[in-house]
Amino acid sequence: MTSKQLIFNLCLCLFILSVNCENKSQLPDPLQAGWDGNAVCEVVEENQELRVLKCTFEPNVGHEEHYHNPHFGYTLSGGKFRIKDNSGTREVNVPTGYSFRNDEITTHEVLNIGKTTAVFLIMEYK
Repeated sequence: MTSKQLIFNLCLCLFILSVNCENKSQLPDPLQAGWDGNAVCEVVEENQELRVLKCTFEPNVGHEEHYHNPHFGYTLSGGKFRIKDNSGTREVNVPTGYSFRNDEITTHEVLNIGKTTAVFLIMEYK
């Protein structure tokens, strides 16, 4: 590989990284995101390795489009949600006691379309 090719590849990598960081920063994180100007998540614990959020969704309350860093979630109280993400829009019943995880940065928007208040714990790795 010539030095010109190396410099080109390096510049291309830096450009791709900057675009990815820029897209992420345009959306709020789960704590910053809310619904109709109201917060839906609160910090339960935060340290150097982990941030734990408790997110509460009354009926007809959602979470505006936001991003998640890698995280683990647990459903304290389930409900029915409309979820919009990169794969489309779908309705899901999330049962109490359900756990989930994602090892990549993800984005989505949700709306509680059920008749009960749903509560989640979200544990984000730092």
